[in-house]
Amino acid sequence: MLASTFSNSDIYEAGCDEAGRGCYAGPVFAAAVILPAHFYHPLLNDSKQVTESNRELLRTVIEKQAIAWSVAMVNNDEIDNINILQATYKAMHLAIDGLTIKPELLLIDGNRFKPYLGIVHHCIVKGDGKYAAIAAASILAKTHRDAFMLQLHQQFPYYNWQKNKGYGTAEHRNAIAQFGLCKYHRKSFDI
Repeated sequence: MLASTFSNSDIYEAGCDEAGRGCYAGPVFAAAVILPAHFYHPLLNDSKQVTESNRELLRTVIEKQAIAWSVAMVNNDEIDNINILQATYKAMHLAIDGLTIKPELLLIDGNRFKPYLGIVHHCIVKGDGKYAAIAAASILAKTHRDAFMLQLHQQFPYYNWQKNKGYGTAEHRNAIAQFGLCKYHRKSFDI
């Protein structure tokens, strides 16, 4: 079972995570989520450990039951301009900016983060499998990004983004070899 809080206190903790960092195409998304202190759902886990249908179910539950949530993105052009690490930090900061309640503690999935002015943070490696708020952020970032990539798939069906979501699968690499890059590909990546 995922721990519901990090500090076990009565402060607002926001979990933060990203989706799409390693993709060849499309934006990087990040989410920030503040859950009720004793939030529990048996399916909640790191988004990579949850089926697509269960992620969609969890998205609805999280968006309805969270105290506050926000999702933000940084597009592929900005990723190329500032690099993927800085773009990930920026997306997380934008997601935190979008929260309707200011958290007192940030729980960041991973080992690095650019401090957010005025809010203490903790980086937690594999935090999306340890803390409910980070897992919830993982679910929202992933489902919102997947929905965005499905929209882009309508414009560029030959890359099959409905299936690979912009990741560097063999099928995606073969399509790039055949059709070249489009305006949504990250030119700074070694594709």
